[in-house]
Amino acid sequence: MNIELRQLRYFATVAEELHFGRAARRLHMTQPPLSQTIMALEEMLGAPLFERNRRGVALTAAGEALLPEARRLLEQSAALPVLVQRAASGASGRLSLAFVSSADYSVLPPTLQAYRAEFPQVEITLKEATSDLQLDDLLEGRVDAGLLIPPLPDRARQELDYLPVLSEPLVLAAPAGLPALARARTADLRKLAGLPLIIFPRHISPGLYDAILSVFREAGITAEVGQEAIQMQTIVSLVSAGMGIALVPQSVSNLRRPGVEYLPLVQSTPLVETGLAWRRDNASPVLRGFLELMRKRI
Repeated sequence: MNIELRQLRYFATVAEELHFGRAARRLHMTQPPLSQTIMALEEMLGAPLFERNRRGVALTAAGEALLPEARRLLEQSAALPVLVQRAASGASGRLSLAFVSSADYSVLPPTLQAYRAEFPQVEITLKEATSDLQLDDLLEGRVDAGLLIPPLPDRARQELDYLPVLSEPLVLAAPAGLPALARARTADLRKLAGLPLIIFPRHISPGLYDAILSVFREAGITAEVGQEAIQMQTIVSLVSAGMGIALVPQSVSNLRRPGVEYLPLVQSTPLVETGLAWRRDNASPVLRGFLELMRKRI
């Protein structure tokens, strides 16, 4: 059974007018082809839709049942062009975005707020993941984009595009009340020599790991790794428990924990970069809209 939208439109018009002549004029056609179309629809459905007599036209029980469904289908078909155009422009659809934990305290919240304001019909799926896991997800096409910490390995550079988003220094996260930091506005790592360092495993983010250890080398001391943790939240929690000190991107100081104080370092530190990576062959209009917004914001 191949019912055409044209047949449903003709039927709905006759049902509203309850007069074939007026319905034909409204449809800008003559009455005979309109009547033939309705009769063909009735034959196709196997039931009369109208009662026709000298007094006029009335809907049958079958016609009464069909009318709301016909209107619903006509309304849905009328909305299709807008639906398609919104999807093609990136105004609707789905965006999967991964992010490192430090981005949750810097670029992620304002970016999401701005994106939701501009593209409210896009469904956003968020995934917190370390940089190494994000690269796997990006290369396998499991996420559209990722906020991560470079550098990108060789294979990733061949298949991914990258946009720097944020550069920031490292700061010290230390247990509150350390005598070496009493009333200090800045921290000197040389005064903290021997305190265990809380850091993540190197394979998670080699660039950031090496940057942290380089600060200790420049200060002329050796970092003594006491604990390893994957997420910045866990690292800061371990600091609050008095397990050691940590060097974290400055934005992580927005994460407040009782028993933790953040201080800038006397030593100069490398700038830690956070950037957005995505597959070069990803032609998603939704991703294109997200990239345009990110470029405007940096």
